[in-house]
Amino acid sequence: MPLSAEQLLERFNTRQPPTGRLFNMQVLAVDTEAQSVRMSFEPSENLTNPRGTIQGGIVTAMLDDCAAYAGIIALGEPGFIASLEVKTSFLAPAYPGLLYGEGRCLKMGRSSCFLEADLRDADGKLLARLTSAAVPLRSTQTPKLIETPNIN
Repeated sequence: MPLSAEQLLERFNTRQPPTGRLFNMQVLAVDTEAQSVRMSFEPSENLTNPRGTIQGGIVTAMLDDCAAYAGIIALGEPGFIASLEVKTSFLAPAYPGLLYGEGRCLKMGRSSCFLEADLRDADGKLLARLTSAAVPLRSTQTPKLIETPNIN
């Protein structure tokens, strides 16, 4: 039986991938019907390039996590999302501090899925958009996650 939005929200925030801690990630909302997730990130200055903006690979990694969480919601059963291809469009620079991501599953199939995620600043300005083709891996394998303190 699929987990409820509340159960997924708690699970996502208490058991995160190591990147969750690196990006100071928090899952803010889960919508199982829309197959979407809203997250916050607070990357530090340690993740910037010489210009002082968040390095593009880091932006992509945050959005990849966001899109994968939407895929996990859409999967509706234990498993993982493995990216096959990602494309990130950088629309404006991202700076250290509070950022928001929204991930969506556009289509979930048996052997592939299509995902999208947006990154916005605290004022709502769109900074980057990621599109992803991925493979849903239905599995009961225990994921390698880090227990994180409950932020709520």
